[in-house]
Amino acid sequence: MYHNPVLLNECISGLNINPSGTYVDVTYGGGGHSKEIFKLISDGRLIAFDQDKDAVNNKLEDDKFTLINHNFQFLKNFLRLHDATKVDGILADLGVSSHQFDVPERGFSTRFESPLDMRMNQGQTKTAADVVNTYSESDISDVLNNYGEINNYRCFVKGIIEYRKKNKISTTSELIDSVSRCYPQHKKNKFLAQLFQALRIEVNNEMDVLKSLLTQATESLKSGGRLVVISYHSLEDRIVKNFIKSGNFEGKVEKDFYGNPIVEYKQITRKPIMPEEMEINENNRARSAKLRIAEKL
Repeated sequence: MYHNPVLLNECISGLNINPSGTYVDVTYGGGGHSKEIFKLISDGRLIAFDQDKDAVNNKLEDDKFTLINHNFQFLKNFLRLHDATKVDGILADLGVSSHQFDVPERGFSTRFESPLDMRMNQGQTKTAADVVNTYSESDISDVLNNYGEINNYRCFVKGIIEYRKKNKISTTSELIDSVSRCYPQHKKNKFLAQLFQALRIEVNNEMDVLKSLLTQATESLKSGGRLVVISYHSLEDRIVKNFIKSGNFEGKVEKDFYGNPIVEYKQITRKPIMPEEMEINENNRARSAKLRIAEKL
């Protein structure tokens, strides 16, 4: 089941929809955001991306709608293929959908005993099991430190390395067993969430894919077009914030000969929009969401 789209009204308002415009939802999922965009385009177009084959089951049947069953890192190529080289708005709701978390065999959740998978695109070969069983100790250290932001990541790495010497780590429960001595029980959920996040980011190459999306979105938006991005953890949000502010991922604003800042976007939101408490109560996935909106200059 696909749950309610996060920050729906804020996203739609942020896109500033022109009924004749062309809009792109790069994270279609259950189609929640797309369906709302679609209501507002009378003679426009909506193009959506989702690499998960489950998303195809939610496809809108209409000539004005196109669903592309591929990763959004191929944004520009597919827009060109569909005669939409310049668009009026791009929406990205990053991370894992509620549906993906709730299907046990996908291996995204700490709640279920399941294969250690975590692939968003089920057609790719690398899984989380491959990461924990075949990566070197230093590579696993980099993944957990950089993508999980786990304070005592070395304990986790040691646990994984010791466990896999005796048994292959094939399931979520085996992974959890391998690191069970690395956190106090009252903080178990937090530490395991960080561990699973780190592995998921590595399996799906999420940081590089996000950077590619932002670069291609800038080249694909018309002047005055809107970029609307929801992120769910500080690594993603920092990349989005820096890019909107400066046009690069370090957040360093460069200036021209006259001292004027060289930027691609006007920030519509100086600070991220966060969900109200009521939305968080209704949809737990919204609790860590941060929405940033920018307009192409």
